[in-house]
Amino acid sequence: MNNLQALIDNYLDYCKNQKRLDGKTLKAYRIDLRQFAAGIPTDSISDIDVAALENYTSSLHHKYKAKTVKRKLASVKALFHYFEYRDIIDKNPFNKMHLKFREPVTLPRVIPLHTIETLLTVIYRQCSEARTAYQKKNAIRDAAVIELLFATGIRISELCSLKKDDVNLQEQSILIYGKGAKERRLQIGNENVIHALENYRAEFLPQIQKCNFFFANQNGGALSDQCVRRMINKYTSLAAIELHITPHMFRHTFATCLLEADVDIRYIQEMLGHSSINITEIYTHVAISKQRDILTEKHPRKNFQI
Repeated sequence: MNNLQALIDNYLDYCKNQKRLDGKTLKAYRIDLRQFAAGIPTDSISDIDVAALENYTSSLHHKYKAKTVKRKLASVKALFHYFEYRDIIDKNPFNKMHLKFREPVTLPRVIPLHTIETLLTVIYRQCSEARTAYQKKNAIRDAAVIELLFATGIRISELCSLKKDDVNLQEQSILIYGKGAKERRLQIGNENVIHALENYRAEFLPQIQKCNFFFANQNGGALSDQCVRRMINKYTSLAAIELHITPHMFRHTFATCLLEADVDIRYIQEMLGHSSINITEIYTHVAISKQRDILTEKHPRKNFQI
């Protein structure tokens, strides 16, 4: 069999059934490899050589940023490693390619702490001043969601996939299933956050039991990431906050605040669930207030007598 699309389908089945990759990873592979099959001027795997791959790489650079190109090529490269492993090809053209290219560093965007405080103030005000039981119930849940995002730096996908038994409020901890099926347990160190989660669970217990997820909507279904994004947009509007806030910015803010508080970067890596310390090190570039303190207190210029 030499048909490229048929081979790709077999590879995706292998990723699903043998490698047991999660649904989101499989979806990304499927999109990238479908695009590859459409962008290569041949349907025969034996005709794909270094020149064809270089032309495809060049076409990607004209459409996408370097980070996206890197990810899409990683999907194709994994496909060819599979072909090599299964003896579908004699020589892997990627072995003769130099794929390293300069990727601009994009600094994580953080939320000012006074903005988070304003956001939470507005949500709690909605809890106390809600005109209907429906509005009050939603506001109680929304407070719990935002508190947990900021308290733990959890990814939005991880938050929405928390099962009811993953959150242990008695032990004040949550069990998170992160990328690559890696588990990590995080403590919740603030009593106000625990109180918000307890209030939410008391209000939503029937819905939680119905869907078996910790965060639920009022119909008894799992809370979606789109619902969380709409929720954040709603409260930023009510609070007249001009900054566009995304769920991932709470994660960036969590990491940056800990770094500025002199928490060892390896602890932060563990709490964020990063596979490599290199990923966590991006936050060393954004700890501006810590940098200001260092340069104000440690730089020798302050001791000059002029």
